[in-house]
Amino acid sequence: MNNTPNLTKLRTLINENLRTQIGSRDVTYISSGHTLGDASAKQSHCIFARRGCGKTLLLHHSRRTLPTDVKAIYINCEDFKHHSFPNVLIEIIDNVFKELENNLSKWFGRKAKLRQIICDLRQDLGNLKDGPDESDIEITIKDGSESETQKGVKLSAPEGIDVGIHADRLIKSRGDTERKYRYNESKLRNLNHRLPDYKSKIREFFNVSGKVSSVFIQLDDFYQLSKSDQPFVADYVHRLCKDTNLKFKIATLKHNSILYIERQGQPIGIQERHDYQPINIDFTFENFTRTRDQNKGIFLRYAELAGVNPGDFDTLFKGKGFDRLIMAGGGVPRDCLSFFLEALERVRSQDPEGRIGKDEVRFLSRETFDRRIDELKQDSEGQDQDTLLRGIHAIREFCLTKKSNVFLIAEKDLQNDNEFKILLYRLLDYRIIHHVANSLTHKSKSATNFQAFAIDIGCYAYMRNLQGRFDEIDFTEKNSKEKMRSAPIFESGEFRRIWLDSQKKPIEEALKEQEAR
Repeated sequence: MNNTPNLTKLRTLINENLRTQIGSRDVTYISSGHTLGDASAKQSHCIFARRGCGKTLLLHHSRRTLPTDVKAIYINCEDFKHHSFPNVLIEIIDNVFKELENNLSKWFGRKAKLRQIICDLRQDLGNLKDGPDESDIEITIKDGSESETQKGVKLSAPEGIDVGIHADRLIKSRGDTERKYRYNESKLRNLNHRLPDYKSKIREFFNVSGKVSSVFIQLDDFYQLSKSDQPFVADYVHRLCKDTNLKFKIATLKHNSILYIERQGQPIGIQERHDYQPINIDFTFENFTRTRDQNKGIFLRYAELAGVNPGDFDTLFKGKGFDRLIMAGGGVPRDCLSFFLEALERVRSQDPEGRIGKDEVRFLSRETFDRRIDELKQDSEGQDQDTLLRGIHAIREFCLTKKSNVFLIAEKDLQNDNEFKILLYRLLDYRIIHHVANSLTHKSKSATNFQAFAIDIGCYAYMRNLQGRFDEIDFTEKNSKEKMRSAPIFESGEFRRIWLDSQKKPIEEALKEQEAR
């Protein structure tokens, strides 16, 4: 396919829609199964997926499909990521009421009582936000002694499972959350005391209007909030919505979010199936064919809008070029689309008739991997970065030593070593590794079940020729699952040994040495 105006339009459409913005209408969410219907239902949900899988697009598209008596308020939590607690919670709730106020006449009618209710709610929240926090002085006095005793504290994961060495660098402890609570207890107590009155006013508001049956509170990028704040924000939003006309729709990274904890025997946050229904829209390599076809559907939707027919789109690739592009993109639509733009630009700059093949994908996969590392650094809190980067180093060290892109982890290791599990799943969220199979048996250990993971192809893209240096299992092949049954087993003990050994030098230096071998 030549560089026709339609191809130029295709590039432009993809460029403009790589990151979904409010008001973007060109591209619809391509729903698999009941996803779109679930997101539009009068039920509270949490939408889980890795970055770039379409969580934001699903929120925006589902809002456009709602019946006239159902409205949605969109809030991007990234706007509040640097706000202190509990003011961040107050500001989020106030933003909900602000949106109701802004759409008062359009959605609810012109009754004076409606405006009075909203004004009262916002004024009360404003007074609470601006008020002093009595616990500030108390915690300042205690700060010195607390920092001394913390050195000997035994940390635990949010679920209460004990974790091992250096867990404080990866997992927020209950001590962190406890101090967060006590630091702000005065303001939180006042906010909690006002909750019954807020809910009463909300019910009165909907009864007076009679025009709207439900309002969805869409909280996007929830993981951008501090982990110590997340369970408190989720808890209050849930209680505000319960038994009112409000429903919440939280979109987040599952393994980078803490939605539920216990404090002194009391639950704080939201629990799956009890307080919300999950919607998982991730694209994984457990079923490569399905993931490839879902991504192909997205590409063809853009092509249709640009006037490019499916046959012409296919001519942009050669051999296994498209399959390889999906592998390099981790199956994540935004990564695959971005990768396509870069690969096409590179081949067409050299040959107007150039097509995307395996080599072009390999050249660019390293750059894509580096960007994922940058995303991880930007999103992770300071104490997380070193741990996560050393986790990447340990996994890549194992794979390079074993000469395999796939590794197996025993399910019992994931059950018994919570820190190991959390680190792996955090790296899954950032597309550093990919989940490729469940409940596999190894050819040498038939009595044990394993999960299979693959390191991203960008980790070994610097190897121009893999032959004799590295055995790559190709997920596009029908016998790939059988080959995985012979993949090396990565035990949590070996992971910890490599991880601790890397601490002899700065992690950036260790990663560079890996690539120079």
